[in-house]
Amino acid sequence: MDSVLSFFKSALTIMVPVFFAAAGGLFPALAGCLNIALEGLLLIGAFSSLAVFYFSGSAAAAVLAAIIAAMAVSFLHAFAAFRLRVNLFISGLAINLFSSGLCIILSDKLFSTKGVITVSGSPSLLKWYVIFGLFLLVIAWFSLYKTPFGYRLRACDKNADALVSLGIKPQFYQIRAILISGFFCGIGGSFLSLNLGAYVPGMSAGKGWIALAVIFLGLRKPFGLLAAAIVFALADSSSNYIQGILQIPADFVLAIPYICTLIAIIVVSMLNKGR
Repeated sequence: MDSVLSFFKSALTIMVPVFFAAAGGLFPALAGCLNIALEGLLLIGAFSSLAVFYFSGSAAAAVLAAIIAAMAVSFLHAFAAFRLRVNLFISGLAINLFSSGLCIILSDKLFSTKGVITVSGSPSLLKWYVIFGLFLLVIAWFSLYKTPFGYRLRACDKNADALVSLGIKPQFYQIRAILISGFFCGIGGSFLSLNLGAYVPGMSAGKGWIALAVIFLGLRKPFGLLAAAIVFALADSSSNYIQGILQIPADFVLAIPYICTLIAIIVVSMLNKGR
């Protein structure tokens, strides 16, 4: 029984940051401006939250700092893409690189190290992150499908001309969609560091890229991406247990969750094409 509970706790721990990043990335994906900077936003959120918790000891202040920092970087991304006319994907890649370098510089200035930063007394917040995440998911569904904001945001993808004819600027909603992705990624990033009680350079470890796959695996639906995030988390958690049971190369075991995600995307795409 304990091993089963440990397995599901491990899966939830893996799921939370991927879910928050995917939930945030859903908004720009529906607005026709896919945000590939989720990886960098998670990293900024992770570093900001741990730095604030280190000096304040307040988990609430740490999460708030992560949200503000990730939204600030998201604003920089949106400004470059929509005001300076930088290619959206080039800007997203630049944000990923910028975030990694910025965290190293700040770590060196604040903590005199470019490596691991640890804190003591980090709270166990997994349950609260899961509850808050489900609450935000319901809010996201309602705002996307039951409000004028959601209708207009989704129209930016395929019916932008209709919005323009009504005197509505699609960029207004696309910029806000990217800011919302920063809000969600800030929360997801704060979980990475607060749950571990440490900041590790590059600790986002591809979760932002997996979140992009989760968005499309979930058919760009709020509850669909939740199911997709759970599938990935279960596959990833299973790989940790398989590694200790089966005598197969570790590299192959670590690739299992990504293989499962790839297979799931192919299957979903084939089903959609069939429809």
